[in-house]
Amino acid sequence: MKTAVTSKEEILKVSRELIREQGWSAISVRAVAAACGISVGCVYNYFDSKSDLVGATVESVWREIFHRADDGVAFQDTQTCIIWMYGRMEYGSERYPGFFTLHSYGFMQQDKPDGKRRMHQAWQHVLDSLRDVIRRDANVRTDAFTDRFTVEQFADVLFSLMLSALLRQDYDPGPVLEIIRRTLY
Repeated sequence: MKTAVTSKEEILKVSRELIREQGWSAISVRAVAAACGISVGCVYNYFDSKSDLVGATVESVWREIFHRADDGVAFQDTQTCIIWMYGRMEYGSERYPGFFTLHSYGFMQQDKPDGKRRMHQAWQHVLDSLRDVIRRDANVRTDAFTDRFTVEQFADVLFSLMLSALLRQDYDPGPVLEIIRRTLY
């Protein structure tokens, strides 16, 4: 007999699996409840609405895709970090086909404040991590940044290139690594 799912994280895990197996249209409170082996009311104990469930699921997908490894190796320098991030983008694209395009198009084109907020939180986390890596990178030339060209601005450019790569489904970090080599080292 299947064990009933009883926590918010377990519900989100089942929601992610439904997306992987059946696509985004599979997410409804009723479908998630059935897949979890719980009542619809139990889902509503954790999520106020379908919109809340979908938003939390989107946020959990972002967390899964960009979850940091415990060893911290991916964040030892800027180039290694970019290689890791592009690899995670490819992982996300394979695991959740169409997620990046659907998510950014769906939440940016419609008035969905919670979805936009969650997306920006996930993006801000990635951007903050990138800024921290650049600041700590011992390989960066001491004259690479000035008052007119800051770490924050460079990280923003790299992040914009990543977002563009996501939409194009181009997971080759080579051109970005060349920009880093020519600008920072």
